[in-house]
Amino acid sequence: MFKIIDGKKIASEIRKEIAEEVAGLRSAGKKVPHLAAILVGNNGSSETYVANKVKDCEEVGFKSTLIRFGNDVVENVLLGKISELNNDPDIDGFIVQLPLPAHISEKRVIEAIDPQKDADGFHPENIGRMVIGLESYLPATPYGIVELFKRYGIETSGKNCVVIGRSNIVGRPVSILLSQKGMDATVTVVHSRTKNIADIVRQADIIIAAIGSPGFVTEEMVKEGAVVIDVGATRITSTETRSGFKLTGDVDFEKVAPKCSYITPVPGGVGPMTRVSLLRNTLMAAKKRSVQS
Repeated sequence: MFKIIDGKKIASEIRKEIAEEVAGLRSAGKKVPHLAAILVGNNGSSETYVANKVKDCEEVGFKSTLIRFGNDVVENVLLGKISELNNDPDIDGFIVQLPLPAHISEKRVIEAIDPQKDADGFHPENIGRMVIGLESYLPATPYGIVELFKRYGIETSGKNCVVIGRSNIVGRPVSILLSQKGMDATVTVVHSRTKNIADIVRQADIIIAAIGSPGFVTEEMVKEGAVVIDVGATRITSTETRSGFKLTGDVDFEKVAPKCSYITPVPGGVGPMTRVSLLRNTLMAAKKRSVQS
């Protein structure tokens, strides 16, 4: 019988741990962490995600700031706001919510963020430090996935892990983290140009699906007893919900789950862990800044 990896429950436990630490900082007269988010446009998924981040901050006792821009904001104005946050001594960490409108360069935006305030862990400096095993602000989703393995006691050492997708936000960094000392998995990355994806995925003890294609992983692609982590979260229209849409993962959950030892649901699996990882990065940044000041 498969076990559900409950990201919601684990994220809640971590938020309690963070809240205790923040309470300790406050009672010691130290600075309370401050997380800011920049939201451009009105993408439905981004709106929900950022609203949840604000709620998370309230729960753990962080200060939070939400900065909104319209879809038509020019890149220089956005970069100016990033520079402002970089230089604001009260802001410990911040994110620019992706995706951005087509006329704005994500690369330029990510590179403009101060690496010491990079709550999402996307800046090239943080990625570089992560690659060679130095302390860094880790990309939020891979950070959350690694924490799920640890908290559920899922063995990764020597296991054959297949990552589906090679994005800079999930696929690449999670493949690096899982292959590093301490996790010790043997990792294969497959993507849109890979031949015989199904055959490769079928060999995996651990599957991480991060391709953004609803139901891509079918039961024929999964061996008995595999651990399946579904990073996908595509909004599709639905007559079953009041909002008229629902989140769907990259895995055909109903058919794949019975073959698994462990599996994450969508929603309630990886998503809450991504959000709590932002809090962890921001707390780390705040503590570092208080030591330096």
